[in-house]
Amino acid sequence: MSVRVGIVEDDPRLRDVFAALVAGAGMVCVAPCASAEDALDVLMRDTPDVVLMDLNLPGMSGTECTRLLKASRPEVQVVMLTSFDDTESIAASLAAGATGYVLKRASGADIVQAVRDVHDGGSPMSGAIARKVVQMFGAAQRPPRPAPAPSLVDALTDRERAVLTALSEGQQYKEVADTLGISINTVRKHIKAIYEKLHVNTRLEAVRKAGHMNMH
Repeated sequence: MSVRVGIVEDDPRLRDVFAALVAGAGMVCVAPCASAEDALDVLMRDTPDVVLMDLNLPGMSGTECTRLLKASRPEVQVVMLTSFDDTESIAASLAAGATGYVLKRASGADIVQAVRDVHDGGSPMSGAIARKVVQMFGAAQRPPRPAPAPSLVDALTDRERAVLTALSEGQQYKEVADTLGISINTVRKHIKAIYEKLHVNTRLEAVRKAGHMNMH
């Protein structure tokens, strides 16, 4: 069944570009919206699987729209599609419930892949964004978290550890595949296994746990 994609973007030219990308990839664009207010009305009635959400919208922000949408439709996955790569915007978007964060200057293929990845349970991010997220976790002075039980760590294979290390360095799926000489589908299979073994649901949670592991 085709992935149903909602688009929230106030620039009509970009909105058309994103809609064309979605359609060209065999997905269904169910709701191209020009504002957060319109989106909340339309997306609540015609719920998509994934929403590409602009951050800087007229009126209500994309971050607030994401928070309200996720409160009522937690199953919807939101990918922030924006020009902003500052840590404050990233942190606010993730806190609101966004699962991915991709810069608008990314290629059309990367944007389509982000939709597929988030629909498959991943947390797609532009490389620069992923590195900033990792840095944010490293910089935050949180109380020490208990390390995962040894059985969880021991359950990871050497290849899964290599994939997890690459993710913690901010690499995207294609970069991981190129680095390890494997296909993107194989990378996805390893990531699914990592999520199951570490009892996490997203890339961010896996990266956080990786920070407490002995990866050697």
